[in-house]
Amino acid sequence: MNRRNFVLNSSLTGVAIITGTSALTASNVLGANDKVNIGIIGTGDRGSGLIPFLNDIDGIEVIACCDILAFRLEKALSQTRIKAKGYSNYKDLLSNKDIDAVLIATPFSTHAQIALDALDAGKHVYCEKTMVKGLKPIHTLIKKVDQSNKIFQTGHQYHSSRLYNEVVNMIKGGEIGAISLFECQWNRNGNWRRPVSNPSLERQINWRMYKEFSGGLTAELSSHQIDFVHWVLGENPKDIRGVGGIDFWKDGRETFDNTHLIYNYPSGVKATFTCLTNNALGDYQIKVHGSKGTILLDYQKAWLYYEKGVKLKKLGNVDGVSGATANPQEQGKGVEIKVSHLDPSKQALVDFRNSIINNTIPISNVRTGGNTAKAVQLSLNAMYQNNIQNWQ
Repeated sequence: MNRRNFVLNSSLTGVAIITGTSALTASNVLGANDKVNIGIIGTGDRGSGLIPFLNDIDGIEVIACCDILAFRLEKALSQTRIKAKGYSNYKDLLSNKDIDAVLIATPFSTHAQIALDALDAGKHVYCEKTMVKGLKPIHTLIKKVDQSNKIFQTGHQYHSSRLYNEVVNMIKGGEIGAISLFECQWNRNGNWRRPVSNPSLERQINWRMYKEFSGGLTAELSSHQIDFVHWVLGENPKDIRGVGGIDFWKDGRETFDNTHLIYNYPSGVKATFTCLTNNALGDYQIKVHGSKGTILLDYQKAWLYYEKGVKLKKLGNVDGVSGATANPQEQGKGVEIKVSHLDPSKQALVDFRNSIINNTIPISNVRTGGNTAKAVQLSLNAMYQNNIQNWQ
């Protein structure tokens, strides 16, 4: 499906699942003109962390990096496979005609302007999550991408996970029946800060702590799980409510150290999203509760737990009743859903390369990313304003 024939709607489905070894290689056979030169804008933990993945993918080459902090830029340049050019101003990077695409991994508040400028410069864009801060910039960027002939992918990497795709197909295929609830959490035990060698760099390095730049835990963590729920249901929430607070880390931060959200969808399904920074039990997980069973997901594994009476197995004597049946999954022995897959972040970059080469819309695109960004903003409004936010 190419850009000209593509019509995006709210029921966009996942790509086909391929579990053979061919799906696991990042080394597709490419023609001489199929090489994508990419520049990294923002070389903090995420931006520089993706360079080793890019180095390992055939058909894509990091030829430039940009950061306003020299020590981060130097580290990133030392990681590239070839001698890349360094820039302190992203506009200078965008003026490099040899660059085909950019990866934006800067603070949340800067995504919109950099993405708009990149599209104007004729670059394909991989924009890290959450796509855009604020409701108006979301619509501005969607309009710009619609008017462009460039590929735009949003960095919700689980959208590219072949395991997650398989799980979504199972749910849509009725494997766990009618869905009633998503329980999502991403809990950590730590202050979520980066070390700062010079106090003058505090807001640049720890931008996630300040409302001017950041959407806090909701934008940085819960957004991935919000994106997943939207993907499964094919709908946006009807209304959002939530609470949060700075209740443990009294260190001058402005964004909450714990967040708790409830989403109500038009279909009647509910979803909860929780983030803690002072208790890590369970870490990252998504529970999808259906009438026939529950699917539990973590970063790279998934398990299926059937409800009583579903797929029962004959066990002989159970509870002293001869011939009775019982459900081992009901007793905590879930069935692992096994799908061979790459690291989701690497797979997302492979998919980005393929979308550019084949001129196809990414599965995580400006509209799916835009809907998630809008949900994030409404969530922040609900928590900060202590009210219920309705989806317009």
